[in-house]
Amino acid sequence: MKSLIKTVIFDQQKPGWSKRFIKRSIPDGIIESESIVVISGIRRCGKSTLLNQIRVENKERDYYFNFDDERIIHFEVDHFQLLHETFIELFGVQKTFYFDEIQNIAGWERFVRRLHDAGNKVILTGSNVNMLSRELGTHLTGRYVQIELFPFSFTEFLSFKQFTYGEKDFYSTEGKVELLRYFNGYFNTGGFPLYVKEGRDDYLKALYESILYKDVLVRNKLVSERELLELVNFLASNVSKLTSYNGLTKVTGVKNATTIRNYLSFLQDTYLIFQISKFDYSLNKQIQNLKKTYFIDNALVRRLGFMFSEEKGQLLENIVFLELRRRGFEIFYHSNRYKCDFLIKQGIKIVQAIQVCYAFDSAQTKTRELKGILEAMEVYGLTKGLILMHDTTEQVIEENGLTVNILPVWKWLLRYESRNLII
Repeated sequence: MKSLIKTVIFDQQKPGWSKRFIKRSIPDGIIESESIVVISGIRRCGKSTLLNQIRVENKERDYYFNFDDERIIHFEVDHFQLLHETFIELFGVQKTFYFDEIQNIAGWERFVRRLHDAGNKVILTGSNVNMLSRELGTHLTGRYVQIELFPFSFTEFLSFKQFTYGEKDFYSTEGKVELLRYFNGYFNTGGFPLYVKEGRDDYLKALYESILYKDVLVRNKLVSERELLELVNFLASNVSKLTSYNGLTKVTGVKNATTIRNYLSFLQDTYLIFQISKFDYSLNKQIQNLKKTYFIDNALVRRLGFMFSEEKGQLLENIVFLELRRRGFEIFYHSNRYKCDFLIKQGIKIVQAIQVCYAFDSAQTKTRELKGILEAMEVYGLTKGLILMHDTTEQVIEENGLTVNILPVWKWLLRYESRNLII
């Protein structure tokens, strides 16, 4: 095993980083802190690249090991000590460790804790949020900080496309047309780096199959492939729409609502989907209420679902959800007489209501969307609300002392992203 470990170490030594890559943002002070750093996110969103970005900026960069390598399929927890000894033998004593996809090895958290308690810095990645959370929570409570990584944001997408913009482009005719053109590209291709670069549908197919088979079926010892495929296809075809466990049993043929709940949990663990609840001050009611499902990326929604062109509003809503999730907000939806797509909760209060609409293509649509957000604002004591649309002139609507700002989504994404603001 030692000889194999040496081979893998040397084969993996060259940092997977180039100046041509897009630098991902890292919260200030995290790398310099004493905490274990956990980079989590879906497969192929750039976790390994971020890990190598951190490596090349650090003097100590040799203690790197990627556990998503078929040659070490027989690596077990007992081999961690051998790995550490091999690092010292090859590179001398260093205090910084980089571990990629470490959750593949059962018992990893005990080794990482031992390294941390001995004064070492450990930076690791993982693709399964539940396994990471369970193991971190059990053995590493208070010892780690987490960076959740997503596919490219619109800002990162523009950087990848080498398109630069300034404040004047938000207002000039030429600038707005160019930004909308790029946003339409982002709307369709999403933000997985390699898919943005090459646009190959077979890449999306391979990515989805890796998630489904390796991260869901194999990891959770499931055998009902057809049921899971039908569930994902239905959710992708109905992104942002309300669903219930019992309702999903009927459309997928799964007999038990508990099985559906488990499937959804497994899918969320991989970051493929996210679900939000109707806001209620009762936690029990929140749990029982219908859920809205969103996907990690629009390109995957298009690949997995069956959607008509008039359902572009669902894809626009998916983009807005992802940006809110990327910013770390706690998100709910509102439903009473009318509906509002997103409520943002901070502490015990709802602090923002956001409605998403592709276009006011009729007076009826405009009335419905306004009634939804105004009702939410009144219920939660808000004086300002936000409606985001595909392409619209910036507007402000005043009604009964309430202010509703209307913005195109592309402008909201670019103007407010870096300042972590909502409106």
